Parts: sequence; structure tokens; C-alpha cells
Amino acid sequence: MKLPAFNMVNQNGDMITEQDLKDKRTILYFYPRDNTPTCTTQAIDFTEHLAELQGKGIQVFGVNGDTMKKHQNFIMKHNIGFDLLVDEDYQLAKELDIYRLKKVFGKESMGIVRTTLLIGPDLTIEKRIDNVKVKNQLEVLFAE
Repeated sequence: MKLPAFNMVNQNGDMITEQDLKDKRTILYFYPRDNTPTCTTQAIDFTEHLAELQGKGIQVFGVNGDTMKKHQNFIMKHNIGFDLLVDEDYQLAKELDIYRLKKVFGKESMGIVRTTLLIGPDLTIEKRIDNVKVKNQLEVLFAE
């Protein structure tokens, strides 16, 4: 499956489209909210492994519906080393069936289900991990 076309701004207001992912491998991960414990752990884990990933020619983008300002604060507070994209109306998350009904602490609501995609240079989704477990996300992503 190909990654659908999209345009989203990053934390600085720069427009990022699927064309910015072309000719590179990309980890595009969707997470519910900035500055929540599990989402923070996940972003820090990617940041700690960023040099290793970049050494393999892989770029990383985080995606959720939070604002540019929230993304800026999250990046500054936790020294996140990559861009966070604003999927304001959850358009891409909906197209990829990542925004859906979920149950948190017994309460059902619509939201992003933590999902990580490995996108190939031709924008093909090479791997998709739904309901990501943050502790071993990279091991699972790169397991054969």
C-alpha cells in the first residue's frame, strides 16, 4: 500500500508533504498526545536512537492532532530530535485507519491508536505496527 498524499505543518509551521518522504526511508509514527507519559517515552526512545537510524538513511516524523505550539513545547521540554507534524483534523490518520474508536481506562472515545509505519523510498508502506508497545518498538519494526 502506498502512503496517501498529505500536507501537514511541522512544529515551526513548515509544510511537509509525502514528497518530503520520497527517496528516503521514513519512520512515520502516530501517537495520541504530546507530554503524556507513554508518548513522551516513545519520542525520547526515537530521539535516543536517531543517530543510528539516520546512519541507516532513515528519517523520523511523529504525527498527532496537537497544535504547533504544543509540539514546540514538547520538543523543547524533552529535547526531541525530529519534526512533529500537525494532523489537525486527523485526515491522514483517518485515511490510514489509525484514528478510530478506542477504549482507555474503560472509556470509549475516538482517537489515534498508537501506530508506527516504516515507509520506503517509493512511499510504499513497508511495515505497519498497530497498538505499538513502546518498550520494544524499534526491535519489532526491524524484525524480519
